[in-house]
Amino acid sequence: MAQQKLHPDAQKVCDLIIASGRPPIETLSPPEARKAYLASRAILQPDPEPVAEVVALEAVGPAGPIPLRLYRGQGVPNDKLQPALIYFHGGGWVIGDLESHDQVCRALANATPCLVVAVDYRLAPEHKFPAAAEDAIAATRWIATNATRLGIDARRLAVGGDSAGGNLAAVVSLEARDRSGPRLVHQLLVYPGTDMRMGWPSAERHAEQLPLTRAGMRWFIAHYLRSAADEADWRASPLRAASFGELPPALVITAGFDPLCDEGEAYAKALRSAGVPVLHERFEGQIHGFLSMGRIVADSGRAIALAASALRQSFARA
Repeated sequence: MAQQKLHPDAQKVCDLIIASGRPPIETLSPPEARKAYLASRAILQPDPEPVAEVVALEAVGPAGPIPLRLYRGQGVPNDKLQPALIYFHGGGWVIGDLESHDQVCRALANATPCLVVAVDYRLAPEHKFPAAAEDAIAATRWIATNATRLGIDARRLAVGGDSAGGNLAAVVSLEARDRSGPRLVHQLLVYPGTDMRMGWPSAERHAEQLPLTRAGMRWFIAHYLRSAADEADWRASPLRAASFGELPPALVITAGFDPLCDEGEAYAKALRSAGVPVLHERFEGQIHGFLSMGRIVADSGRAIALAASALRQSFARA
């Protein structure tokens, strides 16, 4: 196979990171990293799209209320139950929040169109593994239980997320299968982390590739996990699950210049081998995080459109 080249849009993002003088994330404290991540929004993200409605909610969680934000896409009626995507933001289980992925959630709500419910799960290192997974699971159950009150059709419920959020969406799908619900009709996994061991070839191949280097990924994992023993837990490494059968249909998006590329593709293969309908799309010249870089990276829009199409198909089949 011919050697792939970094997409010019992705190269521009990397050049901007270097020009900004931003320190490597592994040299920052979690609060400093969160501040830097939010500061990048104005540079990398397009203006948030208007949607029909935004509602603040709270789910009942294992350690207290879990903040949620419900988006109603433009043109989505409010007089009958609607399909919904439960979305978990990226950020290595350490950074990110409802604000960091507000633009992505709005775009997905409009493009599908559907309801999107963003989940503000607990972050590490203040809340170590399995706090994020437990919150993601609890929020999904709460949304399904309260679906009618929220205007959601519980028969058309999907989960999704990017990076750490993709990891959580995969974990929620596995847990829902093993605990008899809630029934999910789709999982949207955008460059998901699926194996905490960081042993796949792409982790070496793209070890220095901005914005997520191997050292940066190790920093995230070290803050999230309690010890190396957690690496084998499927709630941290869904690729280590005992089986992959009877899971929801999946769209798996990977980026060619991402240290997580191979483990994301391995997860797509594991699902497919178990008989799960899978669409996998590798954005060859792209970098980790490109979904939320739409001001500069045009492929962000293509990924949103692809996700919306896959969601529409799964909702229609439900």
